[in-house]
Amino acid sequence: MVGRVGDAAGTMCSRKVFRMSSRARVVGVGMIPFTTPSRTQPYDAMGEQAVRAALADAGVDYGLVQQAYAGYVYGDSTAGQAVFYRVGQTGIPVVNVNNNCSTGSSALWLARQAVESGAAECVVALGFEQMQRGALTAKWDDRPSPFARFDETAARARGPAPEAPMAARYFGGAGAAYAERYGTAPETFARISVKSRKHAAHNPYAVFREPVTVEEVLASPHIHGPLTRLQCCPPTCGAAAAVVTSEEFARRHGLDGSVAIAAQAMTTDTPSTFDESDMIKLVGYDMSRAAASQVYETAGVDPYDIGVVELHDCFTTNELLSYEALGLTPEGTAEKFVLDGDNTYGGRVVTNPSGGLLSKGHPLGATGLAQCAELVWQLRGQAEGRQVPGRRGAGVRLALQHNIGLGGAAVVTLYEKVG
Repeated sequence: MVGRVGDAAGTMCSRKVFRMSSRARVVGVGMIPFTTPSRTQPYDAMGEQAVRAALADAGVDYGLVQQAYAGYVYGDSTAGQAVFYRVGQTGIPVVNVNNNCSTGSSALWLARQAVESGAAECVVALGFEQMQRGALTAKWDDRPSPFARFDETAARARGPAPEAPMAARYFGGAGAAYAERYGTAPETFARISVKSRKHAAHNPYAVFREPVTVEEVLASPHIHGPLTRLQCCPPTCGAAAAVVTSEEFARRHGLDGSVAIAAQAMTTDTPSTFDESDMIKLVGYDMSRAAASQVYETAGVDPYDIGVVELHDCFTTNELLSYEALGLTPEGTAEKFVLDGDNTYGGRVVTNPSGGLLSKGHPLGATGLAQCAELVWQLRGQAEGRQVPGRRGAGVRLALQHNIGLGGAAVVTLYEKVG
């Protein structure tokens, strides 16, 4: 893949040439089946299994790993060390990462940077979460909340809604605002849940694999805005990991370096998140759009070139918003995108073949690495019943990952099949 550098400024050309010639490789991925909190293992056991699975997939001995990044949201400091010590105590630096729901992708972002900067040749990115039952809540009530401005903006935009869980209040409010703006029917949001379950039926790692109908989704208990219970991701436990190396390291050790990180961007909130009292922007729309734009520009890729996407569907409303934020369909056309079946097999781009957060589950720290694992399997042609055939059955060569955490951070990663 050649970047579009001809019309760019000289500094941009240099950056693109550097990125294209030194792209990190994802040589191994591993994850464990996600579960509900009532069936979970302890976080250290889950994390160890994911790391060992990724190392085995890569064919790399842990003694060759030079750095590790461990992502989790709910846990004590140095929980990452507790996991990696079960794999081996080699004295390498272990960095603990917490960026809310984008934690796993943030760990991957750090691993990729370490490799591409030359600071390390072989790095493990890990995400894990041992969650508790029930909706997400704040854990500290004796200090300022990072969500205070979110709450103030949501109340200003939609009025107070103390009966709604925090995340559902934000994302349900965003869905309601979108529906009012474009006339989107409740059934359209529900169709996304139906699609997610249909995809998850072929994923042995997913929590919810039983099919549902639009009628069942709409009849489930109402939560907030257009959201019903079956349109909200469940609290989930699990772990996933990736081994990231330089191209030279992969070649030297005879590893499968066929999946490259073509481009990656992380963004945080800008004033538009809060100043415009726009619920759609409050839940990360502008962060996602900015990150995606940076990725497309850096890689010289049009979003219409992409055949498979794992995006952040914590709620059906956010999946619909993300279609537009990522440029998969123009603004205001997401309903048509859904109704035309362009978000699934046989359509333009298969979104969340894993079942996504809605059906696979959403263990916060693990989600970004689980998305990575799914896309690596897709690019390798190892996704079995979930395999996206690509255009004319030639297989997919480009895969996009989108992971957001309110508070906030958005990470968008483009993978490319090379060689």
